Amino acid sequence: MNRIAIIGAGVSGLTVAQLLKENNQVVVYEKDDAPGGLIKCRRVEGNLFHTCGGHVFNSKYNHVLDWFWRRFDREREFVKTERNSAVFMENGLHVPYPIENHTYMLPDDMVKGIVSDLVLMSKQNQSEALNFEEFLIKRFGKTLYDAYFKPYNQKIWRRSLADVPISWLEGKLPMPTVEEIIYNNFKQVKEKEFVHSTFWYEKENGSQLIADRLAKGLDVRLSEPIEQLVYDNGKWWVGKDQELYDIVVFCGNIKSLPRIIKGVSLGQYATQIDALESHGTTSVFCKIDKNPYSWIYLPSEEYEAHRIICTGNFAVSNNADENTMTGTVEFTDEIKKDDIIENLDKMPLHPQYITHQYNPYTYPIQDNHTRQMIKDLKEELAASHFFFTGRFADWEYYNMDVAMDAAMKTCNHIK
Repeated sequence: MNRIAIIGAGVSGLTVAQLLKENNQVVVYEKDDAPGGLIKCRRVEGNLFHTCGGHVFNSKYNHVLDWFWRRFDREREFVKTERNSAVFMENGLHVPYPIENHTYMLPDDMVKGIVSDLVLMSKQNQSEALNFEEFLIKRFGKTLYDAYFKPYNQKIWRRSLADVPISWLEGKLPMPTVEEIIYNNFKQVKEKEFVHSTFWYEKENGSQLIADRLAKGLDVRLSEPIEQLVYDNGKWWVGKDQELYDIVVFCGNIKSLPRIIKGVSLGQYATQIDALESHGTTSVFCKIDKNPYSWIYLPSEEYEAHRIICTGNFAVSNNADENTMTGTVEFTDEIKKDDIIENLDKMPLHPQYITHQYNPYTYPIQDNHTRQMIKDLKEELAASHFFFTGRFADWEYYNMDVAMDAAMKTCNHIK
């Protein structure tokens, strides 16, 4: 039986701990005062605040679904919901998501431009896109790119989309062909193929229910940040009490590794890790007008927020009472309260500020070499019984279920 230290009690760390606890002595170290990482929730004025986003569950991976539902009562604890999302255009028009399926609802001049783009695209032999901008234009056409994809995504990435690689895209967006876009508009087809077109959501306490359940039965040391991990004579010294472990599974932020790892040289990787880029998110919890939506996407350049997550529609218990509707307004990176209020005054659904939280790491930004660097570093550190997984350990834009799958693959190397 190995002694295994797991750093981080987010989805990845808790999944690893649950997978390894049967045959090993497992301790989880968490710097915050509650488990959950990016999926944490807390009550504010009786309303449930997802402190980073609005996390829901579904998966295309059957092994993840099987593992997850063995730990939860699907019928008693969850409700299955159809995604009802919309793009709020600047002219007040609300277009269902994904917008490319509903271009017939757009203004006539824009529809004509989209039709011309689709005709041209159907005649061309499209080469492989080299960046996110090229991908969007080649997939959806220049008119739709200029009207929606460019302004919306530039709010998120805060850079030219030509400088954003496309490696993170897999499974994130519907990927229709030209023929499918035309057919979907003729027949007014709703998109049902992407992962979260339907999703499961907790009847009580949101995604905090998942974190608390996965933490149950584990030795989780809360409010214990890890300042150093010392490798000596084949073992790891971990934590404020310097306990000895055979294996470390790191599920924190890889950018901290050059600072905290001792006894193992990271060599050239330290410089590459330091150069990794990301964005944070300011999640602003608000009372909003009642509406039928789950996610609302905001391409307007009149304000900085890029979406509203209507978490008050996910479960009745998320709102303090039947007269209240709540949601989270998202801004990329940190924004001060005065600027938040100024932005909210310009936005749809009349958001009224309740509170906000800045999360400095939410969107990892890859370049063309990131994945290979991470793969090579994993192979080198495994020789010292050090493993890592998670959104900001792997520097991947994981959804909850993909983080679980990555954790499972990591555990396969440890057992």
